Amino acid sequence: MGVESGEASARPAEELVDHRFKGLPPDADGLTVAELAAERRNLFTGGFTTPVLALSAEHLEHNLALMEAYAARHGLAFAPHGKTSMAPELFRRQIERGAWGITLAVPHQVRVAREFGIARVFLANEVVDPAALRWIAGELTADPDFRIVCYVDSVRGVELMDAALRGAARPARPVDVVVELGAGEGARTGVRTEAECAVVADAVAGVDTLRLVGVAGYEGEVPEATPERVAAWLRRLTALAVDFDKAGRFAGLDEVIVSAGGSAWFDTVAEVFAELPELSVPVLKLLRSGAYVSHDAGHYRRITPFNRIPEEGALEPAFRLWAQVVSRPTPEQAFVNAGKRDAAYDLGLPSAEVVRDAGTGAVREAAGITVTGLSDQHAWLRTESGAELEVGDWVGLGLSHPCTSFDKWKLIPVVEADGTVTDYVRTYF
Repeated sequence: MGVESGEASARPAEELVDHRFKGLPPDADGLTVAELAAERRNLFTGGFTTPVLALSAEHLEHNLALMEAYAARHGLAFAPHGKTSMAPELFRRQIERGAWGITLAVPHQVRVAREFGIARVFLANEVVDPAALRWIAGELTADPDFRIVCYVDSVRGVELMDAALRGAARPARPVDVVVELGAGEGARTGVRTEAECAVVADAVAGVDTLRLVGVAGYEGEVPEATPERVAAWLRRLTALAVDFDKAGRFAGLDEVIVSAGGSAWFDTVAEVFAELPELSVPVLKLLRSGAYVSHDAGHYRRITPFNRIPEEGALEPAFRLWAQVVSRPTPEQAFVNAGKRDAAYDLGLPSAEVVRDAGTGAVREAAGITVTGLSDQHAWLRTESGAELEVGDWVGLGLSHPCTSFDKWKLIPVVEADGTVTDYVRTYF
């Protein structure tokens, strides 16, 4: 069973700083994370080694506040996708900012969340692993305040879940499930037609180990997505909820869950969910966007809905990977000591944003400097004529894709604008 969030969130602070954590000061070995944070060292002059990934304290707080306000303004409950960060400290801050709970993708992630006291989990995936289901059953039995909701998209899946939950593993209450509507032919998981959704719902109704509580899906998988195509699929999802309600499938519930919303189309989700008519019971309109917490300087900066709705605000890239120039073999080329082991690269190469002069400490724009490739431990830089860059300089890199940025770093300094490190974020991948 998960522990209370106050007790659990203190545990990372009690960990000893040592070789497990990249970029931290070697002379801090033996301190606890809390003790190191209390020293408020400067990222650039306090003994940190390169490469080191930093989270902007100001941008992180801005992003948390912005999405809290956005969800509230549009009447949406919010369960941000925790797979982005797998950082319980950020889960805690998201819940403090009004999140209903945390969305996760696989049972191991749920185990992490429970260990740190997360009481509500939306598991946006099918679960047919008997061992995982038995563990979930145990959590439900041990903690009456724990709630988990997961996807189903086949009769076979319902049968496997029921078989795992019967007998000694039977939970004290049924496992809540939502029928996942697929986003179209060639998309990922999910039932492909409304008629098949009804068959899956009937299968759930035929067992006493599961309880149907709504419908859900992921609009980010809509083929050849446009605002019109995404809205059309979302209207299929809301219509499915209406049809299920008319058929009496939600009888006896306190609320119905209708859920969607990645990081690319949450404006369209808000628009279509606002059209949902009243059902026989209240509807929890659950948004699941997760990448907002750090945002990025590449893919998500290009696709964020705030580009379409600037009047509602703008997210700020919170990550910066600092690396040091270790080689300048030609006037057109330089190499810094961060590569594939340190930087996300699955949705685009890092971008050179700023340079911190090794001699003066002055920070300037990285004019004329382009990242052209990554090796395991090096980034290849092309330097145009006139670009100022010397061995020893620190280069601040913007990253593309929050999920694969977080999962390369176990302990990430949270840094104020003047370079003061105020906290550390521990990840559990």
